[in-house]
Amino acid sequence: MFRKLMLLMLCLLVVLPLGVSHGQDMMQEIGEGEGELSIVAWPGYIERGETEGYDWVTEFEAETGCMVNVQVAGTSDEMVALMNEGNFDLVTASGDASLRLIASGSVQPINIDLIPSWSTIDERLQNAPWHTVDTDGDGTAEHYGVPYQWGPNVLMYNTEVFTEAPTSWSVVFEEQTLPDGQSNAGRVEAYDGAIYIADAALYLMAKNPELGITDPYSLDRDQFNAALELLRQQRDLVFRYWHDVTLQMQDFTGEGVVASSAWPFQVNLLQAEGAPISSVIPEEGATGWADTTMMHSEAPNPNCAYMWLEHSIDPKVQGDVAAWFGSVPSVPAACTGNELLTDTGCAINGFDNFDQIRFWRTPTSACGDDRGDVCVPYREWVTNYIAVIGGR
Repeated sequence: MFRKLMLLMLCLLVVLPLGVSHGQDMMQEIGEGEGELSIVAWPGYIERGETEGYDWVTEFEAETGCMVNVQVAGTSDEMVALMNEGNFDLVTASGDASLRLIASGSVQPINIDLIPSWSTIDERLQNAPWHTVDTDGDGTAEHYGVPYQWGPNVLMYNTEVFTEAPTSWSVVFEEQTLPDGQSNAGRVEAYDGAIYIADAALYLMAKNPELGITDPYSLDRDQFNAALELLRQQRDLVFRYWHDVTLQMQDFTGEGVVASSAWPFQVNLLQAEGAPISSVIPEEGATGWADTTMMHSEAPNPNCAYMWLEHSIDPKVQGDVAAWFGSVPSVPAACTGNELLTDTGCAINGFDNFDQIRFWRTPTSACGDDRGDVCVPYREWVTNYIAVIGGR
């Protein structure tokens, strides 16, 4: 836990305001590969065949000579800390990390002319604000990455306890008797990243509309305090604050945990093992992630990195990742003709739910509306969430 808290604090040490020019020049041509490539990635995002049928690394290595090394990270804060340390080429950053990485100068703008398949990316993602930024203030936005995958944070539940899908996030936020006649105390889990405060805020948008929350990432002081109070109450219910997907799955199969926020990845794996698990997006909606592969500003292997950026949006790769992780491809062409994803996979994974997902975004003091700069910035989200979860 001490190491985890240190990583959370490290991610905040170098954060500059957007609009600062970092003097980074985009590559103009791709040269010979350096022979290796290092990627910071979410669990399940970079697979090389350990599970039969899921391998989008081996062929890339054979074709390019770039051997892929992967550092798995369980939260966006860990990713930011690792990228700030350096020595990595790429990171699969979610929206609550991407702008911090851009602002700190840890990542460099991408020359999309060197990505031949760029035009195949979903138009909803091509100019998304979490990776397209005018850092020089000259009115010209630059791309700081290549969209990879996206999806919701779902409510994962035990189908032997919930014979019907739960309809509200209240089952993890408020003490109550579950359908099996037992309390939910000690039987639920919560994500241990500070961005989880947005999940509490999203729930309060529906439960307490008098708070006036319209954006779970733009919280004024009263709204923020209300979310923290809900999370303090939740603490008495939580068996574990999770970021290790394997440990969370073990908690569901062996420790009596029956409900938690989760990624479709865990749901897919548990169902494949025959566990009584399903998932739902409750009536309050869901937060989610739209992940972008970004290149370190001092990437030691930029040629291999650009080769991977193109490879990452190959329709076969995109479909395979989506099938394995339970996510939605950033390339719509991946939704048809993929043996693993099947032609119904994108619909099942939520391709049409894009506008209903509150995608992770780094909170800033600027509320983005007529309230001005009175919202609580991310550094306070981190320190306050650490205080909420305490030593657990």
